[in-house]
Amino acid sequence: MHSAAVLLPITSAPITDGALAVQDGHILAVGSRAELVAAYPQAGQTRWDGVLMPGLVNAHTHLNYCHTAHLYDNGKPFPEWIQDMPPIIAATTPEQWRASAEQGIASMLATGTTAAADVVTGAAALSAQFDAGLAGVSYFEVVLADGPRWAEIRPAFLATLDAAPPSGIGISPHSPYTLDTSVLADLANIARDRGIRLHPHGAEQSDEVAFVADGTGMFADWATIGGLGLALLHGGSGRTPIAELDSVRLLGADSHIAHGVHADAADRALLRERGTAVALCPRSNERLDCGQAPVAAYRAEGNAVGIGTDSLSSSPSLDLLEEVRAVRALALSQGSTEGGLDRWLVEAMTLGGAIALGRNDIGRLEPGCRADLTVVDVAADDPYAAIVADGVGRCLATLVAGDLRYASGTG
Repeated sequence: MHSAAVLLPITSAPITDGALAVQDGHILAVGSRAELVAAYPQAGQTRWDGVLMPGLVNAHTHLNYCHTAHLYDNGKPFPEWIQDMPPIIAATTPEQWRASAEQGIASMLATGTTAAADVVTGAAALSAQFDAGLAGVSYFEVVLADGPRWAEIRPAFLATLDAAPPSGIGISPHSPYTLDTSVLADLANIARDRGIRLHPHGAEQSDEVAFVADGTGMFADWATIGGLGLALLHGGSGRTPIAELDSVRLLGADSHIAHGVHADAADRALLRERGTAVALCPRSNERLDCGQAPVAAYRAEGNAVGIGTDSLSSSPSLDLLEEVRAVRALALSQGSTEGGLDRWLVEAMTLGGAIALGRNDIGRLEPGCRADLTVVDVAADDPYAAIVADGVGRCLATLVAGDLRYASGTG
């Protein structure tokens, strides 16, 4: 049994002097400490200071890019920054991909995150979350492929999926500016045939908007120079990036998009209609000068939202408790009201991320859910506000399926 000054179930009101009972890695019961001590008198009890809450869920990251953290400080804008990635990818060994992902997992656990939507470039990192016992989804990425190139690499891609762990695996079709329309559509079909989830990047950058709409701009120049035969080069589609993703069946309740920066009212309505969540990554967007996601509108209109850190190549940390502060500042700058904002943000870091990953057993403290827990040493009188304002650096402990995986002061 675990108890704390305040237990934060997320889907119900905070419980003062709350507790939960754990059995076989899952939550058996939730309630006041007095109730659970009476119900389970023989159970051992761990008493925590602060707030006991679900493990956080990182709705968009690239754990296997931890070894590219030097790119964050190079000061290069997006057009130059992104061109540094292909040579690094080509030079990275399978062992380095795996070690980088494991470094990212350790960093997440130390800051209270127990699951992630992890976009995986190196196949050796695809099983990292599964092997660590995490409940996240690892999305094998496809990038820079037109029709002929896809025909070459498709068999190896499918073979990698065949050899992947039996659960927690998805597909990340990178974007309409790096993959041909036919490839995007095929990847949607592959995912649906296998019953696995999808996670594309969407509406991240203004040049993406121009390229999809009319086939012009920076990404058109890159594709032409690189010999990438994309159908959108021939006049674009006249759509927005999010509508383009929808046209190739990459939206749906089995998918969520990363970023959603350049999403107008029609785009946001389309995401709601399709049941597609969006992962907000404001620190990465700011670093790469991609613009600001319409956080206030997403909140006001009721879009499903998670929070992601992106990778260390474009973000200073994998700490969601740092990221949430940036989301809050952005929401307020766009006119969002403070009333209920902190609760909405905490829900986005937990339940919202779980929804994005298609999981109903994480992101909340309810009987039957996984005992993925974090303890944050903050004041208990208003736990939502305290977590958002003061949570950074105050993760006391992280448990995965009931097992203690991080404790402050022990590394």
